[in-house]
Amino acid sequence: MVKVKDYFDLKYGVNLEFFNMEEDSKGIPFVARTEKNNGVVGRVKLIGGINPNPPNTISVSCGGSVMASFLQEEPYYSGFHVLYLTPKIKLDKRELLYYCMCLKQNAWKYSYGRQANKTLKNLEIPPKKDIPPWVYSIKIQELEKKPLISKEYELNIKSWKWFKISDLFIIKGTKHITAEDILEYRNGNYPFIVTSSRNNGVEGFYDYFTEESNVLTIDSATVGTCFYQGSNFSASDHVEKLIPQFNLNKFNALFLTTIINLEKIRYGYGRKFSQKRISETKIKLPVDKNGNPDWEFMENYIKSLNYSKELKWR
Repeated sequence: MVKVKDYFDLKYGVNLEFFNMEEDSKGIPFVARTEKNNGVVGRVKLIGGINPNPPNTISVSCGGSVMASFLQEEPYYSGFHVLYLTPKIKLDKRELLYYCMCLKQNAWKYSYGRQANKTLKNLEIPPKKDIPPWVYSIKIQELEKKPLISKEYELNIKSWKWFKISDLFIIKGTKHITAEDILEYRNGNYPFIVTSSRNNGVEGFYDYFTEESNVLTIDSATVGTCFYQGSNFSASDHVEKLIPQFNLNKFNALFLTTIINLEKIRYGYGRKFSQKRISETKIKLPVDKNGNPDWEFMENYIKSLNYSKELKWR
């Protein structure tokens, strides 16, 4: 094994705050301490006198979603507690992606306030000569950046209106299943949803389901993360489902989950996102000329985003 510092130079990024930046859909990526979307929370305009972090480096979150590690292939700005790793040795894209995976495997060492700032450089990773052969042979699918709709949609939040979640959805619990209950059905086609903020809540796939697809799920045990479930599924305890009272599809569902997940800051281990609280929560949505939720706008907005053609579900 070698240490991270043997293969990479570690430096802090530019330490900017996204909410103070001027957003620009054609600007450069802004990488924060998140494990989603390659760490990118948006695109922003360049600031005179502040050089971006260099491309073809690995961004590593040292706080928040600790050890969320991604290859950044273009210049980018970054938030606080994000280090970028520049290779000291020649590493191609596949090798850099492999080391991103290796770094993420160390996430279990950090939690509840323990950050990776000081210890990252001394973490052990496999030497280049021990990179497994599959890294060089596995097919990497290039994502198509082109959106489904070429028109750009602007979000005029001032014109949006508030709606109670219970006016849009029927809120119910799911049938409580444990992984042990369905162990014999492992390696199937139906996701088993647990109280996790990662991977759409999926723990694994089984030839077993208890719940119908095309609903939202909310983790009511920890931080209240909301996901769209496009397949039939089973679920562990404390997974609530939101059954739509309107025509839900994967596009407007993604719009809604983004809005609902803004509520996560209000909940945690001491204050859970219970069915009662979900029911009473209000979310702000775009509306049509009649003052009803504008589902068509929400769908088209998601379709207008880059990579929307890659929205596929099992």
